[in-house]
Amino acid sequence: MAYELYYWPGLQGRGEFVRLALEEAGADYVDVAREDGVGALMRAWDDAMIATPSFAPPFLRDRKRLIGQTANIVTYLGERHGLVPKAEAERLWAHQIQLTIADLVVEAHDVHHPLGGDLYYEDQKPEAKRRSQAFRQSRIPRFLGWFESILARNPKGNKHLVGARISTADLSLFQVVAGLRYAFPEAMARIEADHPLVVALHDRVAKRPRIAAYLASDRREAFNEDGIFRHYRELDG
Repeated sequence: MAYELYYWPGLQGRGEFVRLALEEAGADYVDVAREDGVGALMRAWDDAMIATPSFAPPFLRDRKRLIGQTANIVTYLGERHGLVPKAEAERLWAHQIQLTIADLVVEAHDVHHPLGGDLYYEDQKPEAKRRSQAFRQSRIPRFLGWFESILARNPKGNKHLVGARISTADLSLFQVVAGLRYAFPEAMARIEADHPLVVALHDRVAKRPRIAAYLASDRREAFNEDGIFRHYRELDG
């Protein structure tokens, strides 16, 4: 049976980290809300018979099992499709990196919604501008510097975050770099030179056959100003 991915249609968002894992694995999956509409997502989300409900999308159905939280989903897929190491210590390390990526994603979202998601961006522009300055000048370099150091100290080579093979952590870091380039092109143009291993990892992932085919397909949603990574010129620089 094909996996069923439940996420908001028209967005990359957190669901994109799951899509990249599914695509690299060559797994059969249905992006339910894209094919059947948001109503199908809401019905699955509100199903009172589910013993393990998800707090919010994305969530993934694998037969009778329903898994929520992005880092949890990609780890689940990674274990089943050879996209995380088999050794427990390396598997835990990959999950730790994935959780740190999730922290970065939250901070990237909060740049344009520093007062909360219940308000429109237009209602919090002064606060967003102040938040974006700190994010560009301090937080992006700190996160990317951490990933750079991980790549540099990997005992099995600096092509991957964990071990000697592609993992879900690599796929997710690719998405982070792509998202930051979209949201903060001017800032990233300055920052990237200090993180050559991170940039090289992004470029290698983009060239992987299944990922390259996915990126060129209509399955890959375009970045837009309804997602997590949003480009507002006044927040870049």
